[in-house]
Amino acid sequence: MELQDRIGVLSDVLKYFWKYDVNVCRIESRPLHVGRLSKRRFDFFVDFEGSPSDANVTKLLDALHSMTDKLLILDEKQVHWFPRHISELDLIADRTLIAGTDLESDHPGFHDLEYRIRREKLTESARNHRWDQPIPRIEYSPEETSVWTTVWDRMETLWEYHACQEYLTALDHMKTHCGYGRETIPQQQDISDYLMQQTNFRMRPVAGLLSSRDFLNGLAFRVFFSTQYIRHHSKPLYTPEPDICHELLGHAPMFADRDFADFSQEIGLASLGASDEDILKLAHCYWHSVEFGLCEENGSPKAYGAGLLSSFGELEYACSPSHPGGDRAPQILSWDPEIASRQEFPITSYQPVYFLAESLQDAKQKMRRYCEDLPRPFFALYNSQNHTVHI
Repeated sequence: MELQDRIGVLSDVLKYFWKYDVNVCRIESRPLHVGRLSKRRFDFFVDFEGSPSDANVTKLLDALHSMTDKLLILDEKQVHWFPRHISELDLIADRTLIAGTDLESDHPGFHDLEYRIRREKLTESARNHRWDQPIPRIEYSPEETSVWTTVWDRMETLWEYHACQEYLTALDHMKTHCGYGRETIPQQQDISDYLMQQTNFRMRPVAGLLSSRDFLNGLAFRVFFSTQYIRHHSKPLYTPEPDICHELLGHAPMFADRDFADFSQEIGLASLGASDEDILKLAHCYWHSVEFGLCEENGSPKAYGAGLLSSFGELEYACSPSHPGGDRAPQILSWDPEIASRQEFPITSYQPVYFLAESLQDAKQKMRRYCEDLPRPFFALYNSQNHTVHI
């Protein structure tokens, strides 16, 4: 609600909550930036318990309408709950759809008790993490490091030919500042510190796969949820779920680029309070860009999507003129979020369709325009100084 500043104004508002016996859970005030000659005005944000069908709530809202200049009601039935402060990501980080310990019977590590115990330990570490704590440092075993080395060696030459320049530049810097290398698995805290310096993005350990809504909500705060476990050593070039090879080799370097970081946050901000239908659209856009996006460099497609940058087979298939991964070349469309939001995709096979942006800046600008057109009762803005979303 928007109110003119005067002595006792908040008391006048709160007395109606008392009068109609409505319980207040949270209050936040924020000054509005207006002209110097205008009277000071404030936005007040109030969370309360109640239902629009409750007669007392109806009377309360009628009273507030009469005394406020603007009143925006975020009905939980119409607007899904979303975090307002980065600390509230602690509430969603544990809501995994599939935890790191939940292995299907066809998972390479299903019958390996030692591997499962190891994943359980890393999963528990992620569950106990809080937003203002340092990310736990993991001592990876020689066997785990060997898996990392195998993936690195297989990808390194392909990156040189098929990765976008932004990725190559970031990876080179991260070798110096974050400990990236073929024989060393970098620590997420070191990566997070570096990304904070470059683009104000940060890493956050997570115990497993989150829902699209929860994962995208994190991006609004420039937070990337990342697993800490690694794929099974019996199949080092295959993983049925995101692991640190995918997260640290595919995703993390791209967050060091300002345009890509801003692009990712645009999707995140649009996800706050979005309808289930719009979350699905945004998740499709994320898949066709952050996971499998291409951008044009000197007339050739280059990968910026993590699903490509961490998969030797699909990277060649998407970017190589010979398309060695299949008999039929994939369809490459110009990046258009409206089309991407409706484009279905397979999860267990190569993509039949990829989207090609003119540049990362082009991808960001088009995504921003798309998000601005999504129907929502409010506009969300992230304040990096206090880690808070303003609406």
